[in-house]
Amino acid sequence: MVSLPMPDSRDSLINNLKKTVFYDLLDIAGRVFIVVRYSENVVIGTRGFLPDEKENGLVLVFNPRMNFRWENDAIHATLSFKSSPQKCHIPADDIIAIYSPEVQAQFVIVPRDEEKNDPVSGPDEPPAAEPAATSEKVVKVDFRRRKK
Repeated sequence: MVSLPMPDSRDSLINNLKKTVFYDLLDIAGRVFIVVRYSENVVIGTRGFLPDEKENGLVLVFNPRMNFRWENDAIHATLSFKSSPQKCHIPADDIIAIYSPEVQAQFVIVPRDEEKNDPVSGPDEPPAAEPAATSEKVVKVDFRRRKK
C-alpha cells in the first residue's frame, strides 16, 4: 500500500522541485523568469505589487550575476525597479511558474486553495471548448485565482 505524503511534506517536495527547476534553467540558459502571485507573504520592497500585478502576478528575471539566495523555502534578493533597489522576499509557495524562453521550457504550478488545502478548483462545470478557426480542438483554461 502506498501512502500519500502529508500536505506539509507535499508542499516541501513541490518547493524543492521549484528550486531544482529554477537552478537547472539558470545553469542552462543563464537567466530564469519566475511568476509570483500576489500574497501578503511576498515582499517587493516599498514598491509592492501594482494593481495589474495583483491580478496577474509579477514576472521577475534572475541571472547568475545578481545578488540573491534561495534558502528556507524563499528567495531573498535585492532587485531594481526603475533604478530603485528593493529588498525582496519571495516565498516558494507563492511562485506559480518558472520558465526560460531560451530553453523553451516552463514549470507551472496550480496554486492551492488555502481554505480547502486543495488545488484551486474552477467553476462547477468544466470549461467549454471554443471552436477553433482550423480543424484543431482548442480548450482555453484560466488558472488565475477566483475572487472571493
